[in-house]
Amino acid sequence: MEIMTDRRFRKTIKYVRAFLIISLIGIAFMVVLITGILGYAKILGAPPLAVPQSTLYYTDDGTVLGESNSGQKRYWVPLENISPSLIEATVSIEDKSFHEHHGFDYKRIAGAALADLKALSKVQGASTITQQYARNLFLAHEKTWKRKILEAFYTIRLEINYSKKDILEGYLNTIYYGNGAYGVEAASQFYFGKSAGELSVGEAALLAGIPKGPGVYSPFASMEKATERQKVILNSMVEDGYLKKQAAEQAAAAPLTLTGQHLHLQTETAAYFQDSVRNALKTELKLDDRTIALGGLKVYTTLNLKQQEIAEKTVKNLISKDSEIQLGLVAMNPGNGHVKAMVGGRDYRQSSFNRAVQAIRQPGSTIKPLLYYQALDEGFTPSSTMRSEKTTFQFEEGMADYTPHNYNNLYAEDDITMAQALAVSDNVFAVKTHLLMGEKSLVETIKDFGISTKMSDVPSLALGTSGVRVIDMANAYSLLANGGKKVAPVFIERVENHRGEVIYEYKNSKETILRPDLAFVMTHMMTGVFDRKLNGYTTVTGDTIIKDMTRLYAGKSGSTDTDSWMIGFAPQLVTAVWTGYDKGKPIELTAEKSYAKNVWVHFMEQALENEPIKAFKPPKGVVGVYVNPVNGKLATEDCPIKRLTYFAAGTEPVDYCTEHIEDGNNRSTEPKHPKAKAPWYKKIFEWIP
Repeated sequence: MEIMTDRRFRKTIKYVRAFLIISLIGIAFMVVLITGILGYAKILGAPPLAVPQSTLYYTDDGTVLGESNSGQKRYWVPLENISPSLIEATVSIEDKSFHEHHGFDYKRIAGAALADLKALSKVQGASTITQQYARNLFLAHEKTWKRKILEAFYTIRLEINYSKKDILEGYLNTIYYGNGAYGVEAASQFYFGKSAGELSVGEAALLAGIPKGPGVYSPFASMEKATERQKVILNSMVEDGYLKKQAAEQAAAAPLTLTGQHLHLQTETAAYFQDSVRNALKTELKLDDRTIALGGLKVYTTLNLKQQEIAEKTVKNLISKDSEIQLGLVAMNPGNGHVKAMVGGRDYRQSSFNRAVQAIRQPGSTIKPLLYYQALDEGFTPSSTMRSEKTTFQFEEGMADYTPHNYNNLYAEDDITMAQALAVSDNVFAVKTHLLMGEKSLVETIKDFGISTKMSDVPSLALGTSGVRVIDMANAYSLLANGGKKVAPVFIERVENHRGEVIYEYKNSKETILRPDLAFVMTHMMTGVFDRKLNGYTTVTGDTIIKDMTRLYAGKSGSTDTDSWMIGFAPQLVTAVWTGYDKGKPIELTAEKSYAKNVWVHFMEQALENEPIKAFKPPKGVVGVYVNPVNGKLATEDCPIKRLTYFAAGTEPVDYCTEHIEDGNNRSTEPKHPKAKAPWYKKIFEWIP
């Protein structure tokens, strides 16, 4: 008997020893396995937390202009900008032990397994916030063992590489709240019309209950079920010490005001401008299409919403609905190149082709200020004279003769000044000037003004026969308006990623391209387009819109058979307008020939309505004198018309006009100086009739 007992004891010891050995091996294996998993997770590093988010476009005052999304509204906000009540409500109902566990709540897992076993079905979840976040970030919501294993692995990676704050912030910004709203900011805006940081306790509790089943607990699906779950969450917050019972009862009883409208609805405002911004993100910042569309970027643009609305309204009101003519408009701040308004066509829905930046059209006489700036640089002055008459230019053998024509075939049949030639747009004077300086030199000057389209070095280039873009012409005139400083069209001031980090910021160039004195002289010459003192054999080209002007502008119109232009500026704003047909059909109707000028002046007047009236301030190195605008000589008291004209110092005329000196016994034959006048800046409106 004792022998049998001894054998049984030794056999038991053997089994115990085997069990212990196997257990130790199993424990060692588990330690190695867990260590390996943790090590591998650490080696892989932090998994990316990026999720598709809406990219927002802002105007220059911070107003949201537009949004890129694929039906999903997503806006990332830092944890500190989320209502503490919403954070507490979410943790309380979703994962009470979030701040204590390391990704897995084992007690909750065991409890859920027991509940499922008793019910013989899946009745209780045990996923932590970290697990849910891992699932939202990296996995499909399929119920397979592979997905569960990967979810556990990603959960480990998140916990190892990120803080609890990062995980909670990411979870709240990615969880689905129904109705296309992903994340707390989109949900807060949709349900309550306010940011996530402004939610009341009651609103926060209601919102925290939706992710469990957006189709069930959304107040728009069932207000009854939504408020029932709200009360469950408020009671849970009381149990967890986040709220006093009385505060929870008050929150449950507080009325709820629902909006049911997303913050940023798709807008058609500045559709052409928004296209240009996206193109700049791609070509200048080298961002790919997915990042632009779903990267959660905040793109701060240069657009002035008020001026954009004025531009769109002006085009709509002034161009007949029955006309098929198209339009391109660009308004820029000449000081920094910021594009403030853009219209690329009559209707973006019918045609997304942006005529303001894509179309290449002949600029006509709007090229002349660039030609005459070059002439000033080569020794011409506003008082330089040449004869205006029908002229045929003959060239070397092999080149055809060229006969430019003035509008309506009108000519002075006499000498005229360069200032008057510009004001009345005399084509013969322009071609003579161009040929005197050499045809290739204008090509280089046009490049200096930032125009990159191909130019032909032919006599007709002086009349704008080589194509340009509207935006390039607005930029070229900006160089004159700002005193010769280099600018380029700017659409984007700053770009932030989804975390608010600045990834791009525009820096303005300080380079000077033109001579400031000559830029001002040219600008002042361009005010003559609106000054009837420069009327001659024909009226100044801006005559028809002078009545609509309340401030001083410099500008130039231009036309070809198929194109009509008006470009001009005040010190604060440059605007270029082109009108014409897409297929190059001739503009024949009188009304259609006036669209460019009328759109330009009405836009400028309204856009600057609340801006101070500013004069063009002369820089050092210029001299202003009164001249007879007919011959460009210094005016005397006897001259019937005198016009203040600016010259680069040392180039001003020295001869007095003698054409109007009256004969008589009591009159001197010596020319008399004009009487002292008020300073030029008090006479800036002399040009107004």
